[in-house]
Amino acid sequence: MFTGIIESLGLIEAIELNGTNATFWVFSSLSDELKVDQSLSHSGVCLTVEEVIEGMHRVTAIEETLKKTNLGTWKAGTLINLERCMQLNGRLDGHIVQGHVDATATCIKKIALDGSWEYTFQFQEQFAHLVIEKGSISVNGISLTCFNVTANSFTVAIIPYTFEHTNMKQLEEGNLINIEFDIIGKYVQRMAQLK
Repeated sequence: MFTGIIESLGLIEAIELNGTNATFWVFSSLSDELKVDQSLSHSGVCLTVEEVIEGMHRVTAIEETLKKTNLGTWKAGTLINLERCMQLNGRLDGHIVQGHVDATATCIKKIALDGSWEYTFQFQEQFAHLVIEKGSISVNGISLTCFNVTANSFTVAIIPYTFEHTNMKQLEEGNLINIEFDIIGKYVQRMAQLK
């Protein structure tokens, strides 16, 4: 489980295809602190650390993960957001993020303002009931607040710190992102369906 507060950027160094799986070698300032079998959020996708060596770590995504996320668009040189799992002895600064991506969305607008940025994302309308005005959402693993919510889009505002310390600075119109909806909203939806 994660909070959506990004700790570090990672750089995809190499990708190996093994059948329907993809193995990623990631270089980051966190890599040497990781342990094999540890869960780590990679732009919102929870992956298991398989190996750590010389400032890099290795993870593998299976076909199901590649289909439901933007990992299939990654290539050598791609910057990704990294977050280690939550510690229960600290503050929850973002919101509860599982690292289980629900869908992808497309950046349809990026506006540079005087000191901040606004991004608008379009998603599948079947998820409209899970996105609410001023609600939490995970975008590439970043805990953000939605506004200007419609049936198939939402906007987020990015402060300079987040822009500089995450891969939002590389995000452009047309890019695909990973989104995870708020877990509480998903449980409320499930309870309503069963009544």
